[in-house]
Amino acid sequence: MPIGFCIAPRAPAIDPALLAAFRGVPTPIASDNMARLFAGGTGLRPYHDGTPLLGTALTVRTRPGDNLMVHKAIDLAQPGDVIVVDAGGDLTNAIIGEIMTTLAAKKGIAGFVIDGAVRDTDSMATQPFAVYARGVTHRGPYKDGPGEINGLVSIGGMPVRPGDIVIGDADGVLAIPRDGAAEIATLCRAQMERETVILASIADGTVDRSWVDATLAARGYKP
Repeated sequence: MPIGFCIAPRAPAIDPALLAAFRGVPTPIASDNMARLFAGGTGLRPYHDGTPLLGTALTVRTRPGDNLMVHKAIDLAQPGDVIVVDAGGDLTNAIIGEIMTTLAAKKGIAGFVIDGAVRDTDSMATQPFAVYARGVTHRGPYKDGPGEINGLVSIGGMPVRPGDIVIGDADGVLAIPRDGAAEIATLCRAQMERETVILASIADGTVDRSWVDATLAARGYKP
């Protein structure tokens, strides 16, 4: 095939129980349990109605401003896939709009993560179909290529591999490597339980704040 046009085989299917383990996990909790090292870039924000995103990555790398391979990814995608597009963070041309999101939603695709621009955001804002992007422009895309599907991509400095678990909420997007995902899920659930206890103690006035002074003392602070 021509240089710059590559469609690799899709990643093996993920265990549905492992995917379900991340349902309801907030991105800050997952980030805390991934050493706070991984993120989808501070510029990525949701453009849909806020419905949380959960699915597995089908990755696309494309020339900035071009969506030919994104169209092909829609045709290849299976229900539950999240189409993650490395468009170089460029905001000159929109990569997707209402027609593509409508088609993707009809196919059961879980959502889009676009390191680039989108358009038709009025229609997106009222829909549960998840769309995360770096910005907005009315200027449409080209359809010439080149591009690649199912390879390693970088979204705002966050590496995403085909088949990674992708979660998203109002705080942003996070890709969770499938290797180690089970351990991360267990850590997330434990932290969620701890934070539930803390919030309850704040509500009833029994919260213990002694750790603040203890930490300062350990750092050498003397009142």
